[in-house]
Amino acid sequence: MTDEPSTLFAEPPDRLPVVVIAGRPNVGKSTLVNRIVGRRAAIVEERPGVTRDRYELRAEWQGREFILIDTGGVTDHGDALDRKVTDQSRRAIETADLVIFVLDATTGPTAEDDAVADMLRRASGRVMLVANKVDSHNQVAEAWALLSMGFGDPVLISALHGRGVGDFLDELLARLPPPSMHDDGERRVPRGGVPRSRNVPAGRSDRDAVAAVAIVGRPNVGKSTLFNRLVGDERSVVHDVPGTTRDAIDTVIESDFGPLRLIDTAGLRRKSRIGEGSEYYSLVRSLAAIDRADVSLLVIDGTQGVTHQDQRLAERVDIAGSPILIVLNKWDILSTEKKLEMTEEVEDRLAFLSYAPVLRISALTGLGVNRLLPALRETIDAYHRRIPTGRLNDELKSIQAAHPAPGARILYAAQGAIDPPTITLFTTRKLDPSYLRYLTRALRERFDLGPTTVKLRVRVRGGH
Repeated sequence: MTDEPSTLFAEPPDRLPVVVIAGRPNVGKSTLVNRIVGRRAAIVEERPGVTRDRYELRAEWQGREFILIDTGGVTDHGDALDRKVTDQSRRAIETADLVIFVLDATTGPTAEDDAVADMLRRASGRVMLVANKVDSHNQVAEAWALLSMGFGDPVLISALHGRGVGDFLDELLARLPPPSMHDDGERRVPRGGVPRSRNVPAGRSDRDAVAAVAIVGRPNVGKSTLFNRLVGDERSVVHDVPGTTRDAIDTVIESDFGPLRLIDTAGLRRKSRIGEGSEYYSLVRSLAAIDRADVSLLVIDGTQGVTHQDQRLAERVDIAGSPILIVLNKWDILSTEKKLEMTEEVEDRLAFLSYAPVLRISALTGLGVNRLLPALRETIDAYHRRIPTGRLNDELKSIQAAHPAPGARILYAAQGAIDPPTITLFTTRKLDPSYLRYLTRALRERFDLGPTTVKLRVRVRGGH
């Protein structure tokens, strides 16, 4: 009951059946998702509205794989953010082969449940009613009150304790379409055609074959807007309230430069402003996304300038060792004077990233976004680059001839690793840190390594 068994699907992911978990807020949808996949994949907290984006995972039961989508709660009232969350859920339901309609057996049907039911009646043949929080035999009678919803007999479970989940999954498989086939015997694709992108479990699938791009930054700088612009679909909920994205969301997109795995992360705030519960887990997952990324897009709000928190984030990404592209967002609404000020701030406050390209865009309008993918491809190529040993040593001889190392000499060098390029220097003496910085700049220029980190390791040859 996990999405961990293999790196590749036994069946291509765009042909797997799609199962959507739907319902009003706080009925236990995310707890059920975690129970199905066998790990804490979705953030669970005892208050409504924690899940705000569509969160897609691969799951398996009895050898059958399927795509599982955890949605935000559906509600017929609330603010603009609630309406966007509901719209996300509605769009997920439209693509589903099967919808799991989750209700809270301890409260019985509510007005919000009725609103969800009205939405689902157009997909009534694809809806499975589940009564959650049936934690004991004494609550079984209460659960049968949900028959009034009009979707047949409810399946009784306790997602928190695992009661009835095995029988629930058996019933789920029985209601899915036959593997890889339409009713007419043709190969099946998701409703609505083959998508441009597909979500994958964080940190797993396609990791070796698909480059991972983490979109990081402070809350409310436009990360999710940029993510949606690149994906071509409103996959993450975008709203002007900081902290909307509470999890790292992976989506593989097909581009002219090959597939890329985009990771939309929660905004990283100062530790003093991070509480317990979902905010803590969001922080942990965002940092994990940075650590496993091949390249990070550091998004900065051009209207606010480079803040101290932006500097701290840049340092954190730099420590992770992956290349960085600095993205100045909201460029279209800046005055000429503010644009000059922003350019100076980047040069001054992010001087330690002087090698990183600076891209000026508007995620909302699309201005300059077309330059992102070519820059990403060049950066990723450099991150994976292996330099021939002969050419590396020829260039080092030239570099030393132009500027010899004080009191030491490089005998030879070899690249020991990629991701990022890591070069071991065999020397007669230890090299001064300033000379190592000079070597790094020179090697980056001569081998066109761009914004990727270049790691230099020094080995003093014995006897010197």
